[in-house]
Amino acid sequence: MPRISFAVPAYNCERYIAQSIESLLAQTFGDFELVISDNASTDGTGDICRRYAALDRRVRYVRRDTNVGGPGNFRYVFSLCSAEFHKWSTADDFWDPTYVEKCMRVLDARPDVVLCYSHTRLVNSDGAPIEDYRDNLDLDDPSPRRRFAQVLDRIGLCHAHLGVIRRAAMARTRLIGNERASDAHFLAELALYGKFALVPEWLFYRRFHEQSSSWNRSSDEHQKKYYAPQSRRAPGLHSAKKFVGLYGAAWRAPIGVGSKLALSSDLARRVFWDRAEVTRDIASAVLPSGR
Repeated sequence: MPRISFAVPAYNCERYIAQSIESLLAQTFGDFELVISDNASTDGTGDICRRYAALDRRVRYVRRDTNVGGPGNFRYVFSLCSAEFHKWSTADDFWDPTYVEKCMRVLDARPDVVLCYSHTRLVNSDGAPIEDYRDNLDLDDPSPRRRFAQVLDRIGLCHAHLGVIRRAAMARTRLIGNERASDAHFLAELALYGKFALVPEWLFYRRFHEQSSSWNRSSDEHQKKYYAPQSRRAPGLHSAKKFVGLYGAAWRAPIGVGSKLALSSDLARRVFWDRAEVTRDIASAVLPSGR
């Protein structure tokens, strides 16, 4: 069995996926499998992926008959993998060849670390640099409660979930949910299981373009397309789902009852601070016409 699984959730990304796959196949850490889950693409994504699967035995291509949405495909491709370490790899982004080797070096040396990632360079649709971004999620605090809060307080753009992660810790979480910013909520839950470490180099290249999942994410059209493509309307109750998921994370975590109660109290305060947003969220779901 390979030591790490590269898991690529893909959908209609024919323009970018070859570069993404090439950057994974070029990793200096070679003990991996590369699993691609095609979320019922309607462009040439499948043909490109099949060519790579035919050329390299480490590549496995699976096509879904129906589009289960972005988060659903992240969860599905995780279920197809089995290695000790896991790396979700988005189909329109790319990585420096040394990314995985440098992350694995940290993880092998530090069993208290569950996730290792690098700095991020934001690029445009052609791959030209836009800016360098620091995620500020180098979490070395021994307290799970404080690490959980640090993720929620510090996170802006979300990239660390695309780092190298211990699968055993991931499997104890709910992974990525169907609410907005669920990748950040996943990181908060994962922080309850161990520390996050940073490779202080610019090794990840995140691409911003009009078809990316983070482009205009507040629109109803985007939310329906990304979160619920089989539904007649855009999903709602994002704030409620967020807090229900975070409460569940607190009570699933391998920490004492006192810590669980403290985390629940912390979350109650966050609900109070966000009460206007939560109220609007619930009202919108109950009265979708705005009456």
